[in-house]
Amino acid sequence: MTTSGSGKPPWVVEHLERYLATDGEEGHVWRGMQTLLLTTTGRKSGKEFTTPLIYGTHEGRWIVVASRGGAPDHPQWYYNLSANPSVRVQVGAERFDATASTAGPDEKPALWQLMNGVYPRYDEYQAGTERQIPVVILERAG
Repeated sequence: MTTSGSGKPPWVVEHLERYLATDGEEGHVWRGMQTLLLTTTGRKSGKEFTTPLIYGTHEGRWIVVASRGGAPDHPQWYYNLSANPSVRVQVGAERFDATASTAGPDEKPALWQLMNGVYPRYDEYQAGTERQIPVVILERAG
C-alpha cells in the first residue's frame, strides 16, 4: 500500500497513517464525519493505493463521492476503480473486499442528496466544476 509519496497532501497522509496505526480507533471519525479507507489497484502501476474518504450508507452499501474538492478531473482512486472495480475497504477496524460501481442516473440523485447531507460542500464542489462528480457504491463482495 502506498501512503506517502503518492501526491497526497500531508494532512491526508497523517489521517491515513493514524487510521491504520489505531485500527480505525482514531481517524474513523474525522472532523465530525465518518471516514473509510478505500484501497484501489493502480490502473497503470498495479500498485495499491489507499485513500481515506467520507462515507454514508444506503441499503447495506457504503457510498463515497469522487469530488476531489471540485477539481476539473476525477481523483486517481476513481480512475483506478473504474479500471478495476475490485477494491478493499476498511471501516473502523472492519476490513473487507468490495466491488465498486458508479451510481447510474436513476440512483445518483437520491445518493447525492444522502451524501450532501453528510457533507454539504458537495453541492458547492459540483457548482464549481464542469464535470459530473460521480457517486460510488461499495458493495461487500461475496
